[in-house]
Amino acid sequence: MSDQTLPTALDLPMVDPLPPETQKYFDICVEKLGFVPNVLKANAFDIDKLNAFTAMYNDLMLAESGLSKLEREMIAVVVSSINRCFYCLVAHGAAVRQLSGDPQLGEMLVMNYRVAPLDARQRAMLDFAAKMTTASAEIEEADRQALRDEGFSDRDIWDIANVAGFFNMSNRVASATAMVPNPEYHSQCR
Repeated sequence: MSDQTLPTALDLPMVDPLPPETQKYFDICVEKLGFVPNVLKANAFDIDKLNAFTAMYNDLMLAESGLSKLEREMIAVVVSSINRCFYCLVAHGAAVRQLSGDPQLGEMLVMNYRVAPLDARQRAMLDFAAKMTTASAEIEEADRQALRDEGFSDRDIWDIANVAGFFNMSNRVASATAMVPNPEYHSQCR
């Protein structure tokens, strides 16, 4: 366990004091989660960057979509597994455990989503996200059609691609800065 006091290996302390809107957002996190996720603290050295990050995250992960919140978290975990992003695997693995009510599913997705008991729709979605992560230049119409064949709309495909793209970016930043997951995530929903 790290004794690191900053959320990353970079010396970029949070703005102090936080603007009232940011403090309110952090207070909501504490109310709902019991803590402020370190990814938010990591971005809070620059409020404009934090606001851009949270706006994109909230739109992709919480806004109305043909993908359930669980499916979006599943994509986050599979992408993070391929990228071996410790922060996102811990944080989003906890979200999968919570949303699914199945701790085993969260662990399977972290280790190898192909061993998880997924339906054909979920398998197609995660296969697409995995290919996007490892070989995005090789995606072709047959890959999109495989999603359509499982009932995904073109809007859903857009959402799958954007969630996978966001986590590919976030994984790289988290890994490059040695972002530390909040200790609370480790024991959630076990």
